[in-house]
Amino acid sequence: MKGFFGMFVLSAKEFTKLRTLTVTAMLVAVSMLIEMFAVDVGFIRLNFAFLATAAIGMLFGPCVGLTAGLACDVVGHLAHPVGAFLPMYTLAAGLQGLIYGLFLYHRMDGHSILLVSHSTGKQRDLTLFLRMIGARLVDIVVVNLLINTALNLHYGFIPEEAYGTAIVARVAKNVLELAVDIPLLFVVLPAVLMAYKRVFRLRAKPAEV
Repeated sequence: MKGFFGMFVLSAKEFTKLRTLTVTAMLVAVSMLIEMFAVDVGFIRLNFAFLATAAIGMLFGPCVGLTAGLACDVVGHLAHPVGAFLPMYTLAAGLQGLIYGLFLYHRMDGHSILLVSHSTGKQRDLTLFLRMIGARLVDIVVVNLLINTALNLHYGFIPEEAYGTAIVARVAKNVLELAVDIPLLFVVLPAVLMAYKRVFRLRAKPAEV
């Protein structure tokens, strides 16, 4: 538990660093850019703006991730105003950043989950990849399926009698999106982490429990 609460302390301290503010602002802007190029494929709207939020959570933790998630939603509404501004959806967006911070912050350094090849003896650290899968699954189940669907029902976007049908449709939609989202996370987040460490010449820290 000490490590869990310590993660919030470390993440809060990130706000005092200029590089945190600079990189976070840049990734929020990237999120807005990605949002502009969302693609409608049938009944699925592919939107990969979550990648920027995930990267912020990975680099700077749950506190910065939460703040960035809130900022992305507010700035996104100002840049692309569609309908009324509903603060509850903004809180849900902030929760996304919190989730990625909890799963990924300081969880990629060290070797805690290894895949060992019996033929060559080589080891591959799977920690970050497994945590990316976990983070995206929790994001989809908790935020997309539970919270956002409940909000859609609350605000009348989904008729109460169609709630069951809406849940089934959203499950199918998110399962299909997951097939695209996970490979993208596997490619984008390690590349962002490597670039961040090289630019700022950071050394790996011991993994936290």
